[in-house]
Amino acid sequence: VVILEDNRSSRETQTSLSTATLPSYSWGIPRCSQAREIFNSFNKLWVCPGVPLNRVRIIAIMLRSQKVAFECHLRCQEKLHISKGVINIYTNHFGFPYGTADIMCSLPSGCETPSHVALTSTVKNQKEVTDSFPYNFTVCFSTMYNFTNILQLVQSLEMLQLLGVNRVVIYKTNCSVDTQRVLDYYTNKGLVEVIPWSLSNYLNVSRRAYPHQSPADLHYFGQISALNDFLYRYMYQSRYVALHDVDELILPQKKKLGADKCYRFQNNWFPSEFTLPPPKPETLPPQDQWQNVSGMNFLAHLYREPVLSSNCKTIVSPRAVFSITVHGVLSSKKGCASIDRNIARMYHISRTPKHKQEEMIYDGRLLSFSAHLIPAVSNQLREAGLLPADNTI
Repeated sequence: VVILEDNRSSRETQTSLSTATLPSYSWGIPRCSQAREIFNSFNKLWVCPGVPLNRVRIIAIMLRSQKVAFECHLRCQEKLHISKGVINIYTNHFGFPYGTADIMCSLPSGCETPSHVALTSTVKNQKEVTDSFPYNFTVCFSTMYNFTNILQLVQSLEMLQLLGVNRVVIYKTNCSVDTQRVLDYYTNKGLVEVIPWSLSNYLNVSRRAYPHQSPADLHYFGQISALNDFLYRYMYQSRYVALHDVDELILPQKKKLGADKCYRFQNNWFPSEFTLPPPKPETLPPQDQWQNVSGMNFLAHLYREPVLSSNCKTIVSPRAVFSITVHGVLSSKKGCASIDRNIARMYHISRTPKHKQEEMIYDGRLLSFSAHLIPAVSNQLREAGLLPADNTI
């Protein structure tokens, strides 16, 4: 909310005698560590005719414990004016960490009705963080929409933990009630952070990769914007980050793989329509306990297509990368190295097969994790209330 007023507290011009549309928004630029300021967007600017105006009041919600300085950016008659933002947090906050605040911006002479108002936090040059991060390895899922694939979500989250991941960030547009229950469970455990991603409320977003597949105004729910938001949001929170979808896993074939810059992993398609048993003498471990849980069981899909995909996904040091896209890096300090598939590869369990069943190639790497994965998944499903408590398989 933005209000133009004079300097007399008794004469604040919070009236509706006339209005002028203000076509921009106020926002705070987050620091490298974490954004802590939340501002309401606005579209009305209240003006009282005949009253001299000399300041703008921005009503905001702020974290009371954080010390932050703001600059006001005011556009008047095609010129930019910058002034200091004066903060006043309301005392009536009932003891909650966040409270309502006024941020006052002085108007320069001759600028009674600015066309645009914006706030930025004052960011000082900071020493580069190189050895201390809250998380060692973070994975980003983008973007989750109309999501009901509960079993694969839990399997992915448990598998990622077996691989050493200690944070998963999910950009969520919408999902089923049971999926939300799973997200809440893992959020309360501290593994998952859910970031609401509501671009579909404002733009016609595509559900597929290309316009001819799903005509719209923006690619795949704004996925590239979400990925880059994540890159900078976690740049100084995580030593390494991986960027792939919930139906994808990057698995080492021989040993754990470290990362000090940027690595690309080749896509291997495992068609979800094939549920062939492994070749003898190998057998599938018991998984009947999951038959009533909605979603795909990726331990049942062990055959990949013979032709490798040109698509890839990445693991990067976020401080070595400037911009990213769905299947790689757009700009970085040192470039991106391709990893031989015999060292590590991406498993993508999705899509209609392009080859015949007899052409599929068996790959049992996923089964090597089953002894730890199966009980972990069953336990988490019980804890989330999606398996009965007496199911102990």
